[in-house]
Amino acid sequence: MAVQEARQYGEHATACAGCAHCGRTGHRRAVAAFLARRDELAAGHGVPAAVAHSPVAARQWVSDELAQSARAVTAHGREAGPARLDLIRRGTLRTVWGAVLALLLAQALTAVEAGWTGARTAGLCTALALAALLSAAAHTHRARGGLLAPLTGEDNRLSTTRTVAASWLLLLSFSLLLPAVRLLPLRSPAETGTGTGAAVTAPAATAFDLARAAGLLTALALVAAVTVTARLVVTAGIAAGRLQKVRADRPRAADLLCDDSGRACLADVQYLLVSGAVLVLAAAGLAHDPDRLPGVPWSLVLLLGVSAAWHLAAKCAEGVRPTIHSVVRSREAGDLDAPIRTGDDIEIRGRGFVPPGAGAPVPLTRLVVRIGPVHAHVPLVPVPGGFANPTDTALTVPLPADVEPGRVEVSVVTAAGVETNRVTIDVVD
Repeated sequence: MAVQEARQYGEHATACAGCAHCGRTGHRRAVAAFLARRDELAAGHGVPAAVAHSPVAARQWVSDELAQSARAVTAHGREAGPARLDLIRRGTLRTVWGAVLALLLAQALTAVEAGWTGARTAGLCTALALAALLSAAAHTHRARGGLLAPLTGEDNRLSTTRTVAASWLLLLSFSLLLPAVRLLPLRSPAETGTGTGAAVTAPAATAFDLARAAGLLTALALVAAVTVTARLVVTAGIAAGRLQKVRADRPRAADLLCDDSGRACLADVQYLLVSGAVLVLAAAGLAHDPDRLPGVPWSLVLLLGVSAAWHLAAKCAEGVRPTIHSVVRSREAGDLDAPIRTGDDIEIRGRGFVPPGAGAPVPLTRLVVRIGPVHAHVPLVPVPGGFANPTDTALTVPLPADVEPGRVEVSVVTAAGVETNRVTIDVVD
């Protein structure tokens, strides 16, 4: 019934695949139908009478029903994806051109008493040039969300390190273009023969003074090195099986401040705040003296370095390799103690079974237990507001009938494709 409701709610969204509003509405209704169905099954309602007499059969039927409903929800989200990305692209472009308009209004208000100067004209021309370049880049990557494309990692989440590095690169680009635009009128006398090249060399040397810009260049090199190092750390963690990455359904602004599971990450928050504060101070210095590159004090560069080191240290300590600690026979109330037999439920205890970001129903359905030559999918056991099985530290699965008595190796393959260590159990007749 949940699958039929999700399909019914998503018919209009499918018909209007290019409409972001219809796509979000269809996906939201499909999610609501799934949650209602999950809570209904968790309360014990809606199970067919043909399987209700057998707890094992009823549990498997409930798990399959929830898996199909979750896949229907994912399909609706996938259909709404292009429209959502197009909406994000338009939103970022409106933000860029809104910033240009805000700059124009601010310059117009401040020019009421001081008068319009060449620095204001150069700043506006620089902003227009950068906005045009960013618009062209957004059009090139329109299928991936426009300007968010270079800021999104391989797991389809916004990257904190890439966002910080892109912000500093944008400031440096503006800082380089602004003095260059300011120097354009100075070149015309030399080019027309009415002046000398020395008239241009002195302002240019002042505008691009390396000693003054050393702090800015060091800060940019620092955030760039953090971006590359963080990428290497994540790649090494994935290759070693210590770090499990599950692809997100879409990038969110909260990704900049949270980990993959959606919890606030202190290392990300402090790195974003410190780098943003130093960036704002550098931008204020540029606004105060637009004829030269902004100077960043070495004390702020040191503070940025400490913040970056904290962020990288947290990246290196992130993740845990999935591990099985023990495998025991699952005992119901009133059962006698006994060895593991074919058809019994076994409880696998350990850690790392549900990676961060894999708590949704679809990733949970990809959790597999390898019992000898048999691959057993872990059944979903719903409870109001979530699932009782599987969890990150324990999961319960019935021992398949195809498992022959004897010593059998058990391992778990998570939704990220990482396999745990193998534990040997004894299965008796």
